[in-house]
Amino acid sequence: MRFFKDRKDKDAATFQDSSKDFQELLKKFEASNDFLTFQYPNEDDYTISYFNSLVSEQQLHEHVLTAISNQPKKDLKQLKGEIPMEDMKLTADLNDIQRLVLAGSVMIQYRKDEEMCLLIPCVHSVKRQISTPESEYTVVGSKEAFVESLDSNLNLIRNRLPTPELQSKEFRVGSISQTRLAVLYIDGIVNQQIINTVMQRIEDIEYDTIVDISFVSQMITDNRNSMFPQLIDTERPDHLASVLSEGKIGIMLDGSPHVLVGPNTIISFFSSFEDYFQIWNLGTSFRLIRLFAVLFSVLSSPLYVAVLTYHYQVIPTDLLPILISSRGVIPFPPILEAIVLEGTIELLREAAVRLPAKVGSTIGIVGGIVIGTAAVEAGFVSNVLLMLVALAALASFTVPIYQISNTIRLIRFPFLIAAQLYGLFGIALCSAFILSHLLKLTSLGSPYLDPLYPLRVHDFKDSLIRLPFSKQKKRPQFLRTENPLRMRKKADTQKSQSDIDE
Repeated sequence: MRFFKDRKDKDAATFQDSSKDFQELLKKFEASNDFLTFQYPNEDDYTISYFNSLVSEQQLHEHVLTAISNQPKKDLKQLKGEIPMEDMKLTADLNDIQRLVLAGSVMIQYRKDEEMCLLIPCVHSVKRQISTPESEYTVVGSKEAFVESLDSNLNLIRNRLPTPELQSKEFRVGSISQTRLAVLYIDGIVNQQIINTVMQRIEDIEYDTIVDISFVSQMITDNRNSMFPQLIDTERPDHLASVLSEGKIGIMLDGSPHVLVGPNTIISFFSSFEDYFQIWNLGTSFRLIRLFAVLFSVLSSPLYVAVLTYHYQVIPTDLLPILISSRGVIPFPPILEAIVLEGTIELLREAAVRLPAKVGSTIGIVGGIVIGTAAVEAGFVSNVLLMLVALAALASFTVPIYQISNTIRLIRFPFLIAAQLYGLFGIALCSAFILSHLLKLTSLGSPYLDPLYPLRVHDFKDSLIRLPFSKQKKRPQFLRTENPLRMRKKADTQKSQSDIDE
């Protein structure tokens, strides 16, 4: 008998604590001016509470209040069956009540002091219409881009991949923001080890507010101190659908119009999705031009400093008088000249980005011309270096992925310092240091320098070059997919068709 008495006392104490917590939650809600509560005339009737900034008044009046007014007073379980709404929930769990009310649900209590609540979703959502891509704009191909709504983005992907194997696993990230996050992959193709790694890292995120997908990218990458990005940020649904079929994964965040894609190699950041819309030889040519442009953008200024400081004997005889005349009145050493000019280019870039679009483009063009011309005429920089820096800046704009372009902008400065200290040997030393870093770098556990290291001849079919689709019968080996084949043999296709006919 004593056991049952203690059990009864314990349950009563638990109920009192729960009721106290529920009343404290209501007080927190009622402290906000946009939280509305109204009760029907009788004390034993319904009490309706909601945030009017989150709830659609039209849905509330048409579906909820109309159903309550037309029916005699019933308990919440009976009322749930009378309201023509989906995803309603009858619960006394405080976590569910808090989450759903803050997500736009209407809370109905049978009596004001009761903890059991019927939560009816009447979400008033403000969505941006689907527009054209901005950072990944292409002349040909789809003109749709992701928006801030997670459900809209999932709709864009499922329309392109209508297969039950396309899986979406949702999480809540941010202890305060409780932002919805979805991991997308195609079951039967993707390597399960990659999925487990990503999900574990997402579950380990401990941060109060996650407002953009870039927050997630910085928290789940393999090396968080590396300047080289390991996850690609895309805004194109067709791009995401294509890489999902390769065996990669996508990570979406509610409120962000961009999606993370991984694992990736360094070549992926210099490959434009538009390469696949061209015939294979043109796509390969454009990809090689981009790689050459990146090398020129990084090494042009350091080579100028190294040659003029230590290795002037390698300058051709015909070019030597031009360099002498251009630097005859320059009072600064080549390194200071290069840093000043590179710094000016970066200032112009930042000013053009931060200012409004119409003013920013004008500042970039006029500022570059005026400052460059004035610097040469004043004798601060040589016209040869000005031309090299301008070409290097132009070459850096050929990179199709924005994240890697920031890396290219920054690594020029270590090369400049190394060129000033040790000349061409310094450039080689800096290159060896970066190469050793890239050799150790991974993207969700996959090697970053594939197919160069480890050497995979098969993956060369879509890396430095892009062969025709008929030659790309298998998915990339570095992804270690469960189903490596992308193209069936003709005999298998005919056999499947005959089975269908029978």
